[in-house]
Amino acid sequence: MATMTLRINEQDSDLIKNYIHLHGLTISEFARQAMLERIEDDYDLQVLRQAIAEDDGKRLSHEDIMKEFGL
Repeated sequence: MATMTLRINEQDSDLIKNYIHLHGLTISEFARQAMLERIEDDYDLQVLRQAIAEDDGKRLSHEDIMKEFGL
């Protein structure tokens, strides 16, 4: 398992410690979750931008979708 070091000021450190205590997390759990969520958010934004670029403007109504699935 890898170890990472993070340098932050005392004010940010106190804020983080209070937050993790309130939510019952360890610093490692909080940092891991926050970093992975940021990566996921960036990936989601990239997928959205690609979908917008490829959008042909065609839309289907709710009724058309229901018919397509036989509902």
